[in-house]
Amino acid sequence: MTARFVALVAGILCFFLAVFTQGILTLIEPSARTPDVTAVVRTDLGQLKWMATEATDYTSLQQRGRGVYLREGCWYCHSQYVRPVTGETRRWGPVSEAGEYAFDVPHLFGTRRIGPDLTRVGLKYGDEWHYAHFWNPRMLSEDSIMAPFRGLFDATEQRVKIVDDGAGNRTLDKTSTTGALFDFGSKEQVKLTPSPDGLLFVPLQVHGKFPLIWTPNKEYTGETVRIAAETEDLKALIAYVQKLGMNRGKWRDLFEPQQIEVTDVTMPRSAEWIAYGKEVYERRCVGCHRAKGDGNGSAATFLFNQRPRNFSAGVFKFRLSQKPVPTDGDLLRTITRGVRGTAMPAWYELPLNDRLAVIQYIKYVLAVDRSDANKPYAYFTEEPPGQPLYIGKPPAPSQEIVAHGKDVWQNAKCWECHGQTGKGDGEKSAGLKDDFGFPVRPADLTSGQFKSGPSAEDIFRTMSTGLSGTPMPSFRDSLPEQDRWALAYYVLSLSAFKDPLTGEPLQISSTDRTALDDPKLQASTPEDAYVPGGGPKRGASTSDTASAELTGALVRSDAVTQKASSKP
Repeated sequence: MTARFVALVAGILCFFLAVFTQGILTLIEPSARTPDVTAVVRTDLGQLKWMATEATDYTSLQQRGRGVYLREGCWYCHSQYVRPVTGETRRWGPVSEAGEYAFDVPHLFGTRRIGPDLTRVGLKYGDEWHYAHFWNPRMLSEDSIMAPFRGLFDATEQRVKIVDDGAGNRTLDKTSTTGALFDFGSKEQVKLTPSPDGLLFVPLQVHGKFPLIWTPNKEYTGETVRIAAETEDLKALIAYVQKLGMNRGKWRDLFEPQQIEVTDVTMPRSAEWIAYGKEVYERRCVGCHRAKGDGNGSAATFLFNQRPRNFSAGVFKFRLSQKPVPTDGDLLRTITRGVRGTAMPAWYELPLNDRLAVIQYIKYVLAVDRSDANKPYAYFTEEPPGQPLYIGKPPAPSQEIVAHGKDVWQNAKCWECHGQTGKGDGEKSAGLKDDFGFPVRPADLTSGQFKSGPSAEDIFRTMSTGLSGTPMPSFRDSLPEQDRWALAYYVLSLSAFKDPLTGEPLQISSTDRTALDDPKLQASTPEDAYVPGGGPKRGASTSDTASAELTGALVRSDAVTQKASSKP
């Protein structure tokens, strides 16, 4: 019996073992079909707590997207499993639980991880980031080895002329292509901005409307565009990807690597650091923000709801300084956390030196007004950040402070933009635009996707400074501190006990809701999760044990398979 024969037999046995453990066993083993999971919920008082609950099945749209995911071979490179080994939870998120896979047939655990694991990718990126990513992954990450998936778009090489609409606006020439996408007789207009190379993304939500080519800052000066239109398959695939990990609720709001609190980081200007920051910027940021930093990168046409930041204007939304120019600490916080609900991801995985270096490059090279070539105006040199604002310890959460916040909401007329229920549909919402002339929609506060951060302190900071470059004003001078704290708690309550993906109310009884609203209830980890009905804490329950056993089996199976496959 030769070594080659032994290796062949071992390889065959390991193959069928993998099929049995990952395919057949999961169908017949009850623990692999349980929907029991632990998830993070936001309470009426704005607190985040773990509770025992059940996973939900895919919607028809998400199920279709899962079919596209399988059809396109995404599973071959991307795994979907957070293993309970050192570093996994800090990289991806909470350890996988068996209930998360109750509706996955077949399972897509994967073993190779050529690309990033996708178990916790839901809501890590906004939909618009995914549009750009599927068109050309290297627009967003120069190092990506993922192939473009342009077949998911309705796109041709044929270019369409930009013409005058007779009313002083620019629109598209009516052709068989544009006629199928737009209604040139519609009174409802939609503003679309091409990328600098003339690529124009057309989302499904604008179909049947009259197209305006909107370039308020001369983002594109050409006479023709190439259209890349969203398809139902693309919409479904993104819906599926956004579902992944969301059965664990608002866990990302408690994800430690993404949390950073810093008032200022003092770092002397350094030519060497600026040069290194340029390298980081060109690898990570140029696709959206462009080499010049004007926010008009090649991916910007896909970001039709929230344009990338224009660094050359020296306007930054998120700060804790008395003057509009942010501190290094403000920039570090934004880069580390990202901007939830937009295409700006969290960059906590980047080494700290990379983040500090790119801040130097943004400050001293990109945040410069060069409209007068002879007198460039460097904002961080001419207008250094002012003294940082102090945010004290927030008051203890209570029903009284939330009720007071609701009164402040009415008196400050927050509802005019955000709507009475906070969905961003107020009477003034339709006509709002940012300082650069682009339409801007008030935040849907019921989604829990807070751009500046998920804590009461983050909301308080936004109330105090406003969001520079947008219609969101500062209330620091018009509202006393106690009113701003109350308003912050009320804003958080608008997303209480709601699904972070759909925004729909969670099915939780009034008794359990009251119990979770108790500030004394501690449920800060999955092991301490609150059990509905007032039962004992979850601890090492049967579900956990089954999940751990399944985890061990999968890890051992992966190791055996990989060992066998490495033999000649």
